Amino acid sequence: MPPDERFQTDRPVSARVWDYWLGGKDHYEVDRAAGERVAREVPGIVSAARSDRLFLGRCVRHLAGTEGVRQFLDVGTGLPTVDNTHEIAQRVAPESRIVYVDNDPLVLAHARALLAGTPEGATDYIDADVRDPARILDGAARTLDFDRPVGLMMLALLHFVTDDGEARRILRAFTDALAPGSFVALSHACLDVDVTRAATDAWNSSGTPQLIRARTAKEIEALFDGLELLEPGVVSCPHWRPEPSPWGEPKETMTFCGVARKLPS
Repeated sequence: MPPDERFQTDRPVSARVWDYWLGGKDHYEVDRAAGERVAREVPGIVSAARSDRLFLGRCVRHLAGTEGVRQFLDVGTGLPTVDNTHEIAQRVAPESRIVYVDNDPLVLAHARALLAGTPEGATDYIDADVRDPARILDGAARTLDFDRPVGLMMLALLHFVTDDGEARRILRAFTDALAPGSFVALSHACLDVDVTRAATDAWNSSGTPQLIRARTAKEIEALFDGLELLEPGVVSCPHWRPEPSPWGEPKETMTFCGVARKLPS
């Protein structure tokens, strides 16, 4: 379907609601109304969205800085905002190469902001759905060398894939294509936090066509089967390698995350 036919302003779209929660500018009244309604019913959901974004920063800095990853495939990137994946990675290593993937037409319209990387590195954008890994991998191969390690980023994405078997199929297709030494980073709505069920119900009744399937921490951990989870495992996003703060340990949010390494077979 052409992007202009997918462009919807009469009902909320997850990328635009997310952008609203993050303090962005690329949203419409229908998105703001949905975001406000969900936030009223579940006060912690905005902090969960923001903690997910902060996890992105810590994760990419770790992979680029400590693990030496120089290639990233960011699937479900959402709308451009402050400190996108390429900005963080290329700040650490200017030669880093990043491919973004999303299927929201507004993200496509703003893709130029995702392509303004360093002269030493490279950035690209693919308009595709996560349910078509073959198309994504084929397009990403124009920029990334899949014989070398890649950091696969799938943040706040797989809870929109409501069928467990399909979620596992998607992940398997991506991880099978990655070289040993690659990493997979996920974040996901987690049922282990009491408020998550209310958040899921509020989101699913907000009018967005993208329903959420929250999963338990054990179910999220199972998505990493066959990979080696880095410490501290699957935890609430603020608790994944938190940076020093004079205010003590950050509060738990309903979005959990983890990062895992692909080992040689």
